[in-house]
Amino acid sequence: MLSRWVLDGVVAGEITCAFRRWASPHARSGTRMRTQVGVVVVTEVTEVQPQDITEDQAAAAGYRSRSGLLSSLDKYGSGSVWRVGLRHVGEDPREVLRQRPELDAEERADLDRRLARMDASSRHGPWTRHLLRLIRDRPGVRAAELAESQNRPVARFKSDVWKLKELGLTESLRVGYRLSPRGEAYLAHCGSGAS
Repeated sequence: MLSRWVLDGVVAGEITCAFRRWASPHARSGTRMRTQVGVVVVTEVTEVQPQDITEDQAAAAGYRSRSGLLSSLDKYGSGSVWRVGLRHVGEDPREVLRQRPELDAEERADLDRRLARMDASSRHGPWTRHLLRLIRDRPGVRAAELAESQNRPVARFKSDVWKLKELGLTESLRVGYRLSPRGEAYLAHCGSGAS
């Protein structure tokens, strides 16, 4: 929803809103978005009339002029115009978690339980530690290639990697994945078994 230049402006406090054309709102007040620059919260979603947008509001959205903002809106369809308030609220907690290589006994036990639940609910059997080892051994390999090596549909494979990423164990690269420092520490704790 937000381009990198907008996100950088939100972090700097220079951009406090965005305008979008939508048939119905695609965000709600209070929505927290995890982005490339951390967590951004939606502070408001208000339908507005294009003619009521002011120069100051255009500047708050990162545009040099109201006409520049309106021109950009016209590129994206004919839905209603919505003003979306934005505020940066801090780092992505997953990013902070990923970079922590220390795992105490309680954290390891919690990860053991969570991964065991994922394995138990899987239709294709235990997979979590195997996937962590695969990513460790083949960092930066395309998801399609990794999925094919496991005889898995790419979308389901990516979904499984996402579950590990949510726990702070993996990181996405431009191409493929790698283990995070936390993932490396956890896998070292698991030893070299095949489960």
